[in-house]
Amino acid sequence: MILVIGDIIVDEFVLGDVSRISPEAPVPVVHVEKVERRLGGSANVIRNLHALEQSSAMFGAVGDDEPGIWVHNRLAELNAAHEGVITKKNGRPTAIKTRVIARHQQVVRFDKEWAMPLHEDMHAVLLQHLKNKLSDAKAVILSDYAKGVLTPNFLKQLIAELHGKIIAIDPKPAHTDAYKGATFITPNLHEAAAMTNMDSINEDVHVESIARKLHADLALQYVLITRSERGMTLFDGHVCHHIPTAARDVFDVTGAGDTVIAVFTTCLSRGDSPLLAAQTANKAAGVVVSKVGTATASWQEIKAF
Repeated sequence: MILVIGDIIVDEFVLGDVSRISPEAPVPVVHVEKVERRLGGSANVIRNLHALEQSSAMFGAVGDDEPGIWVHNRLAELNAAHEGVITKKNGRPTAIKTRVIARHQQVVRFDKEWAMPLHEDMHAVLLQHLKNKLSDAKAVILSDYAKGVLTPNFLKQLIAELHGKIIAIDPKPAHTDAYKGATFITPNLHEAAAMTNMDSINEDVHVESIARKLHADLALQYVLITRSERGMTLFDGHVCHHIPTAARDVFDVTGAGDTVIAVFTTCLSRGDSPLLAAQTANKAAGVVVSKVGTATASWQEIKAF
């Protein structure tokens, strides 16, 4: 089992077509054809683990509202344990990101969220739920969207508690120091550069310097940096491996980082080498960016790709 803890978001997609400009303002008029919801944020990692036939458990917080109920129901449909998803009843809503998409192009996005840190008592509840599942877990993914669940103090507490497990982190630069002692992190190049106070130059030699600095500063085992059209760079503690992109057509990069960390963690937990795990995650990223919206990649799709 792989445990996932972090900021749960509902991704909502308003899909339609555009044939004219509004007479009221110079904006496109979208004729809505359908509205879809998907688990997003940290919960998108659960979707990706499910696509990989990997058992999982989700830990986080939702609001006392209809989207929060939907999150619990959807996690249940994916056979993911969700006792660790706590409901906040003090007015904090479930985070929702709504994207209006016409002809595969995003027209606008609007967010409804409350990013204030959770109170310490809520962190204590989350930690206890996590401890109850630890004996069944090979790895734990800390999916940091900086929406209040993974605060610096809580991150340090988690990493200390999870000693002996694979600790995977999808990071945010503001929390860099709190990631020390994890197994690996999976920042994109912009995030990695910000975490090291270095320029985000997308050249192999420069990215290698960033990866080595992160590895040393945070006492990590591995660093996997995603580099958009340049693929990925893996530093395994000894050698930097530059992996060319596997993407053929790119429609939407939304959620691709969730796919990368889900696949990389799953491969490591089953005994794959870091390089093979990164190569597999790179192929999975190529699958999902060819789809619209927060998408997943199955083993069959990865193999075919």
